[in-house]
Amino acid sequence: MSTSSLPQHSNARNKKPVKKPIKKRKKRSFFRTLSKVFLFCLFLMIAAGGWLYFAPSAQNLRYTIADTLITTQHRYMAKYIIGEDQLKGRVTEYTARFEEMGDEIDTHTIAPEPEVVEKPLVEIENVSGSGYTGYVMIVNDPTKVRLGIPNKIGSGEKVTSMVKRTGAIAGVNGGGFADPNWKGNGFKPIGIVVSQGKLYYNGLGGKKSTQIVGLDKQGKMVAGNYTLDEISKMGVQEAVTFSPRLIVNGKGLIKNAAEGWGIAPRTAMGQRADGAIIFVVIDGRQPTYSIGANLYDVQQILLKHGAVIAANLDGGSSTVLVKDNEIMNKPSSQYGERYLPTAFLVFEHPEQVDMPNIWKGLDPAKIDAGKKRTQ
Repeated sequence: MSTSSLPQHSNARNKKPVKKPIKKRKKRSFFRTLSKVFLFCLFLMIAAGGWLYFAPSAQNLRYTIADTLITTQHRYMAKYIIGEDQLKGRVTEYTARFEEMGDEIDTHTIAPEPEVVEKPLVEIENVSGSGYTGYVMIVNDPTKVRLGIPNKIGSGEKVTSMVKRTGAIAGVNGGGFADPNWKGNGFKPIGIVVSQGKLYYNGLGGKKSTQIVGLDKQGKMVAGNYTLDEISKMGVQEAVTFSPRLIVNGKGLIKNAAEGWGIAPRTAMGQRADGAIIFVVIDGRQPTYSIGANLYDVQQILLKHGAVIAANLDGGSSTVLVKDNEIMNKPSSQYGERYLPTAFLVFEHPEQVDMPNIWKGLDPAKIDAGKKRTQ
């Protein structure tokens, strides 16, 4: 019998069984790798935090972060970046600086240029820069701009609603308002409101002057620090209180980005020498779309478009641009478009628009800014 025909039992016994991968070893290896990645990330965070808090080269970034937080409902968090004393000092510094920026006497005049081809009343273009996206709206006839106000006592009104209700072509948000816990009803303006040449609202208290943004009867933009008597004598037709003024007599007042008061959604208003009004609306607080802009960015956009005077308007979650009953931009508020006390609206026939004074007879000190809206 041939040996090759016998079963090879002995060979089968000598073969070593193939070992299967052990799952536990794979898990251990995975967790070791994960631990290393975590430790590396932790090290980077500690190193970055140390640089941010202690390195002199990071000072501008620290202030930018703090200034950005100051413009939000989370202002208190800025103290964790620059300290509470620095936070208070920063706010005081900006307040004083903004007041100073409104003091220079404005001497600009407007002289409409004869046009061979008639321009449309409203022109809108996209604008973008480092970290921001937005719009520039040109209103070629400044006398077509009026201040919109709510139509119900006790509540502000969305700009889309104001535009639709009044028949406006377009509109942007206007002045600021008392906003407790960022849940205000939009009915209590900050400072004053002037509409159709009359003082509709006076919330100045004992203050003698206020920073205004608006227009006179001829369509000349007025921005700066003025008393009520000066406002009356200047023939101011439509105005709200807000600051700071960004451009006066053709020159920008903010020197660089470090003075730009953080990064946020922005709204601003300016005027060219030919009288055309320039509205700048910048979206923000949306990392995958637009983070926002500082005031220096906005100032530069306005200068590029020929502004000889310009001022900041309420921004943040109030920032909105409406054209033909549609919101053009992307407001940052998680609750959607906000209820506001004022908006600058554009009309074909502004003289036909009636804006009753809903604050008439009300004591500003007794208006509840946080009362729930009834509409």
